[in-house]
Amino acid sequence: MGNDIFKDKFEDLENIWQKDENGVEFIYARDLAKVLGYLGKDYWRNFQNPLEKAMVSCKNNGESVVDHFVDVREMIEIGKTAKREIKDYKLTRYACYLVAQNGDPRKEEIAFAQNYFAVQTRNFELVMQRKEDYERVLERYELKEAERIFSEELYQRGVDSEGFARVRSKGDETLFGGNTTKQMKEKLGVPEKYQHRPLADFLDPIAITAKKLATQISNKNVKDKNLQDEESITNQHISSNQTIREALIKENVYPEELPPAEDIKKVENRLNKDVKQIVKPKKSKSKELEK
Repeated sequence: MGNDIFKDKFEDLENIWQKDENGVEFIYARDLAKVLGYLGKDYWRNFQNPLEKAMVSCKNNGESVVDHFVDVREMIEIGKTAKREIKDYKLTRYACYLVAQNGDPRKEEIAFAQNYFAVQTRNFELVMQRKEDYERVLERYELKEAERIFSEELYQRGVDSEGFARVRSKGDETLFGGNTTKQMKEKLGVPEKYQHRPLADFLDPIAITAKKLATQISNKNVKDKNLQDEESITNQHISSNQTIREALIKENVYPEELPPAEDIKKVENRLNKDVKQIVKPKKSKSKELEK
């Protein structure tokens, strides 16, 4: 496919994207049909075959058809005074990908669209993955900061670093249904070489948030109640974690049963690598040839 044709087809697809009132991108099925080469009087009827196959694929993949193929109706003029209702669909990025995949690849327009939407879908998946990575790293940082503030508060009340470790351990044991930190690491399959690392580095984001909230509640109550000894502070931290645990259980979420998460260090390294690739200027071919 020549560069000019490639550019034209790319622009044809780019130009039919629209956004709804919530800013969500979509393409009208009738617009997509024409870009995919379904033309003429019977274009919509002919387009039903890949469209219906795409809906079946969507259902078989465990996705909600109505979420990706949104049924819409529109009134069009068929004369000076007469109007007729026509059926259309708002297609999500994923729906467009499935339609293209179920089209005839011998058609140049569909072959191009299959690659276009495959890349678009993959890019979207990567963006969402990076978003989840960033949110988890941020939540882990906020937990670390909450624990630092709590530790400093306890130090001012005569509880040293070893005492803080005992307080935190009792809190974890309460939050995770009687499982000690060591037992939780075993449940999560933390490698032996990483046993010295904080439990939170391997926790599901929900558990990280739970630990953070319990720590913040404990810190507030220690100050408000002016608790001064390790025993009373430990009891407060147990109470805070019990409160958070009960709230989660009401939603049928048991912290000790949440699946293990990827090592936070690997997630941080992946994000850092992405940042370096973005900010690092690419060398031009001419400069490379000069070497």
